[in-house]
Amino acid sequence: MRIALGIEYDGSRFKGWQLQRHAVRTVQGELEAALSTVAAHPVRVVCAGRTDTGVHAVGQVVHFDTQAERAPRNWVLGGNVNLPDDVAITWAQPVDDNFHARFSAQARSYRYLILNRPTRSALLGGRTTWVHGELDADLMHRAGQALVGTHDFSSYRAIGCQAKSPVRTLHSLSVRRAGELIELRVHANAFLHHMIRNIAGVLIAIGSGKQAESWADEVLELRDRTLGGVTAPPDGLYFERVWYPPEFDLPLPPPVPFVGMTGDV
Repeated sequence: MRIALGIEYDGSRFKGWQLQRHAVRTVQGELEAALSTVAAHPVRVVCAGRTDTGVHAVGQVVHFDTQAERAPRNWVLGGNVNLPDDVAITWAQPVDDNFHARFSAQARSYRYLILNRPTRSALLGGRTTWVHGELDADLMHRAGQALVGTHDFSSYRAIGCQAKSPVRTLHSLSVRRAGELIELRVHANAFLHHMIRNIAGVLIAIGSGKQAESWADEVLELRDRTLGGVTAPPDGLYFERVWYPPEFDLPLPPPVPFVGMTGDV
């Protein structure tokens, strides 16, 4: 039987999603240990999108195969009992064997949250990226529209990115302010390594007045990561949602848990 799960996690204390050879704490490692306990046999999970150290998720999707017969409710409750408090299973559902958490995905979205105020926050540290200088969210939004569409994003991916092609299609990009929070939201068919953080770095430089509005487009056209902007911190980055063909009928994820920052693409 193949089971799909919805997963949310606070990435602050993890060395990313992917299981590693060394004894480091990863989301995949914690999840597989918990599910293996519930299933009473070793479980290996496949995720929709691997996240880096410090990156959070509210809408991660995984699948795994099992011989254990458990009700969806038992996968959720049993898994959560065995998980640490910074990872949670939000739903479970049996799926066809042709479902694949990564390869069946049609699109994904991320949100990047910036706390824009003169002083740091004792409550939102690790969950937002703090920028103390004033940012123009409207300017950042206008500059980001140059990235919408199908492009070669070589300038916006990590130098060590292993994707075979740098071409991706951005369906939408928006930047908006709600009080002291600025939200960057990007919806695309897929993403490259560090792509959102590199986009955020460029737009922050533009919003602060350090670069012109045209710089986002200029960086894109260079197709050279070494000439791009600074990679923004991972703290404010949330893997938000995955889109699948409607026949799989998977539940929607909960919203990113910040007032004023909800809404759908």
